Amino acid sequence: MSEVASRLGRLGMAFSEEQQFVAKAARDFAYGNLRPGARERDRTGKFPLEAISELGRMGLLAMKVKGEDGGAETDNVGYVLAMESIAEVCASTAVILASSNLAAKILSDHGSPAQREKWLRPYAQGTLGPASFALSEPGCGSDAAALTTSARLDGNEWVLNGEKMWITSGAHAGMHIVFARSDGPGPEGISAFIVPGGTRGLGIGKEEDKMGQRASGTVGLSFDECRVPADHLIGKRAGGYAIALSALGPGRIGIAGLSIGIAESALAAGTSYAKERRAFGSALADFQNTQFVLADSRTELDAAWLLMLRAARLLDEKDKAASETSMAKLFATEACGRIVDRMVQIHGGYGYSREFDVERNYRDARVTRIYEGTNEIQRIVIARNLLRESS
Repeated sequence: MSEVASRLGRLGMAFSEEQQFVAKAARDFAYGNLRPGARERDRTGKFPLEAISELGRMGLLAMKVKGEDGGAETDNVGYVLAMESIAEVCASTAVILASSNLAAKILSDHGSPAQREKWLRPYAQGTLGPASFALSEPGCGSDAAALTTSARLDGNEWVLNGEKMWITSGAHAGMHIVFARSDGPGPEGISAFIVPGGTRGLGIGKEEDKMGQRASGTVGLSFDECRVPADHLIGKRAGGYAIALSALGPGRIGIAGLSIGIAESALAAGTSYAKERRAFGSALADFQNTQFVLADSRTELDAAWLLMLRAARLLDEKDKAASETSMAKLFATEACGRIVDRMVQIHGGYGYSREFDVERNYRDARVTRIYEGTNEIQRIVIARNLLRESS
């Protein structure tokens, strides 16, 4: 039995052959192609462009895009299984996949036939590199409806001005999905646009020197009289906020999968170390405290898996699953932080050394509680829906 089949079997759920195939393909690529250079990429912050191009050719940059548009047509369950497999080895690559799949799904669901043919098909085939999702700005993150990047229609062109911040893959993206204010204040004034990489007036900021997920190519974008053709508008004018909201659920479970991958990596390392390391004449694994730490971590991690899979299956059944996707993101990221911290403690001083992967796991884990909707926002969503249902 493969490692993937064994792990999925432990969860007590049935998975299709296609879902298991996607998970295994992602895991094989991660361990064969990403693992050898993961520590060095973390040290240097070098963007894994070659690996991303190969993942594109495998169909993993457009996993949920329809086959007629060149995508892999994977469901949400297959998507999160792939995300977990990649993140277990390299969280930087996993978050690039998350951002790219987010952008691709938006174009697949809301793009015109001409846009899908011109941009989505070649992108899905891996010829354009990654894509970016440009929503956050220096002055607004969680409050996306307050964005100030502007778009005005000038003849047959849209002219964009403003700044975006914390854009994954921003310096390497072949296309950017950009949200800008076209029609006045509030969420109803926002539109979405395709801005090709290299467009005149599009500026790329310096790569952020981050604590973790250091190779994900996080930059700021600036728009200075940046002109794109009128037909680069995605969907309806002033319909951009609804488009952004449509991506939230799948985005949350993607980060849940990423967090589970980090935690699985740390737990495996901690378990192995506990068996090998001896103290006071016994292996660490023989001490009750160590056993309790491992038991709590495995239990929390399995609970995170089940919450994530529940949310993914609801999305596949066309349910918006707002509370369930928020619960999955909230619990998986919080559990990830706790589990990685425990595994660093099991390693003792070695857990604080960059020679051990749990140190990288620790740094990679922290941001998961911030991006794709802070965990405070997830709690608001869960509570709001709970109160609405009980009224």
